[in-house]
Amino acid sequence: MSKYSTVLSSSKEIIEKYDLCNFCLGRLFSKQLRLSSNKLLGKKLKNGHSSNNPCHICKNLFDNLDYFSKLMLDSSLDYGFDTFSIGTIVKPSIIDRDDALKSEFKLRGIDGIKSDIAKELGKLFSKKTKKIINYIDPDVIFTVNLKEHSCNLYSKPLVISGRYTKSKRGYSQKQKSCDNCSGKGCRTCNFHGITEFDSIEGIISKLIFKKFGGTTTKFTWIGGEDKSSLVLGSGRPFVVKLQNPVKRKKRLFDFLSDSISVSNMKIIDDYPKTPLKFSSLISIKIATDSKFESKHLKKLKTLKNIPIIISEKSGRSYEKKIFDLSYRKNSDHLIVLKIKAEGGLPIKRFVTGTNVEPNVSVTIGTNCIAKEFDFLKIFVNDNN
Repeated sequence: MSKYSTVLSSSKEIIEKYDLCNFCLGRLFSKQLRLSSNKLLGKKLKNGHSSNNPCHICKNLFDNLDYFSKLMLDSSLDYGFDTFSIGTIVKPSIIDRDDALKSEFKLRGIDGIKSDIAKELGKLFSKKTKKIINYIDPDVIFTVNLKEHSCNLYSKPLVISGRYTKSKRGYSQKQKSCDNCSGKGCRTCNFHGITEFDSIEGIISKLIFKKFGGTTTKFTWIGGEDKSSLVLGSGRPFVVKLQNPVKRKKRLFDFLSDSISVSNMKIIDDYPKTPLKFSSLISIKIATDSKFESKHLKKLKTLKNIPIIISEKSGRSYEKKIFDLSYRKNSDHLIVLKIKAEGGLPIKRFVTGTNVEPNVSVTIGTNCIAKEFDFLKIFVNDNN
């Protein structure tokens, strides 16, 4: 007996006991026959058999897929995307009836009804919108709830990189989170996680929200600086992930104010999975209440290319390195130290000597403080 004859015999046995729609009947055998259209196979297997009763499994749910396709269209009206995937939620009773019938007739290796609903909805939506189904890495994911007649849309995050400079003191790098939700996003902060936009993070986030919509932003900072520090040269690199963007294809422009500039912004493929290695050229104004002796200042050169050990209160310790170092004595009580250092060196502690060995204060034999420090240049992946 041929494979089709076996299927025909099995399907006849099923439809003599249960009323099934073309979609549900075809799904039971399409994989076995390696056919793509469940509907056409079901119609062929019925061979003219008809019934006015609803489908035993889906209760004629497949006849109403246009309605759910319209829900998808309505929920995605404002979104820009090329690819999509679909997840479905159906009544448990539908799945139970589907499983029970397959078990009764000993049918194995058959796609579940949820998968088939998603497949048919995808065909309808793709035909109407010309968007492409992609279950591996879609721009947006629809969750269609056929139980509650609703549709939710999740938009794949956008990852954007760029650089910023700060030519005026007084701007914090990070923005204070919304008091109401602690940064998670709520109605109070318009789901952004922040309510103010007066920091570097806030300024960049505001630019991105204006361009792409979306909810919250998550930053990877390539180092950090004090509120009183300047960031000069080509700027500090950053990477930001935007959650639930509305638009995906927008031209990014540089931003420039009297004190903050954001440049080289571009959409990239991936958010960094590990911290990026970098080094910084830093100018540090160092003061002392006693007096800087020139003969002692020469000892600063010994800090170059040796391990600088930083100890934390948690008990953890790590090493950083200074690749280059020079200094200028401005007065008996003030010097300017310029270093090229591995990223992550705590500058103020390195000067005062708080749980950092060796340090500036001990090296030159006088208690020092860093009055201010500025970043002249940041080098990514440059530890030479």
